[in-house]
Amino acid sequence: MIRSLRHFTVFLHFTAVQSSKMAAPCVRVIIGLPNHGRAVTSVTTRRHASQDFPKRPPIGGIATRPETLKRGTGGRSSFNGVVATVFGGSGFLGSFIANELGKIGTQLILPYRAERYSIERLKVCGDLGQVLFQRFDLRDEISLAKAMKYSNVVINLIGKDIETRNFSFNEVHVKGAQRIARLARESGVQKLIHFSALNVAENPKPIIKPSGSKFFASKWLGEQVVREEFPEAIIFRPSDMYEHTDRFLTYYANAMRRNWNWIPLWKRGKGIYKQPVFVGDVAVGVVNAIFEEKNAGATYQAVGPRRYELAQLVDYMFRIMRREPKDGYLRYDMRLDPLFLARVQVNQMYSKYPLLSWERLEREHTTDEVLYELPTLEKLLSVPLTLAEDRFPYELKYWRDQAYYDPDIAQFERVRPPPVAAD
Repeated sequence: MIRSLRHFTVFLHFTAVQSSKMAAPCVRVIIGLPNHGRAVTSVTTRRHASQDFPKRPPIGGIATRPETLKRGTGGRSSFNGVVATVFGGSGFLGSFIANELGKIGTQLILPYRAERYSIERLKVCGDLGQVLFQRFDLRDEISLAKAMKYSNVVINLIGKDIETRNFSFNEVHVKGAQRIARLARESGVQKLIHFSALNVAENPKPIIKPSGSKFFASKWLGEQVVREEFPEAIIFRPSDMYEHTDRFLTYYANAMRRNWNWIPLWKRGKGIYKQPVFVGDVAVGVVNAIFEEKNAGATYQAVGPRRYELAQLVDYMFRIMRREPKDGYLRYDMRLDPLFLARVQVNQMYSKYPLLSWERLEREHTTDEVLYELPTLEKLLSVPLTLAEDRFPYELKYWRDQAYYDPDIAQFERVRPPPVAAD
């Protein structure tokens, strides 16, 4: 026993680390390992509750709190000093933002409302201990404050494109957003990113509904209350975002939206212009906005690089799905189809989560208005935005007619892209 102990030499050295208010002892343990000729040094610093801790450092600044010090060389197994709470992380856009934040070493706090199974898949966005889950309720301020207690960045993605029996547009887009903004300010959050929508207005122009879109009106009011509670908040106004799990491409491809190969549009989609954006570009823009300096209170319009007429865009989607006019494809005016209008009414009344609704049709046929005095997503990205022509064929591949057919080389012609509309 004594001989084996001779191979290890343990030296305990106590030093005092001077602080502005009191000394916190630092214990240094030097353990000599046999047959290696070198020592391993372990340093442990103990702090006391009576010591003053500095406030959170600015994003991208120098951290002085041990828990906010950057660690690692980058990537998911490192820590970049940002602790971000992402409300709505289980949604369509939220999963992309969580992935972009996780792969640069951000510690994520993902609040969830329903079962945890719907959000647990995001655990792999970061290394062990980097992705945490917290149950919350939008009406419960205690759970909201707890979810952002240790965060220096809060991202609010909570929203719904339809009203439910539990939450109206006003409760989610206005009261909920105001509550999150106020608690974020009281918690000392440095950056709040709030998601609104393109085409928001106090009194939206009516197209199908006599009163206009309640969604746009509530989103506009939500921006106002967020600005009142958190003036430095960064607001994003995204247009229609697309990817294979979206509610834009899959919306038009769904059998409920079309009549087999016929697609009804308001005034056949003529004179309506859209500027869809790839969801991956929006997620990268959000991450860049966190580290951007001097952008407090900014409003970004997250729109795609090109503008298309809705009629031409829908025709392009159906060409990708191999539904040509020779195969029976027809785009017609929905005002002339009472059966489709009745289907919309029935679907809205009796479906729990209706694909078709008057509110959805109202937003669908609203032209995207880009205000040139406000910055767009291109200002936040160092690379060009993704073109719809480069992504649509891949995203709509699942919906293609005879999707499992293995064609010969050049059996099908290259799909003709839609013409770009002038600004």
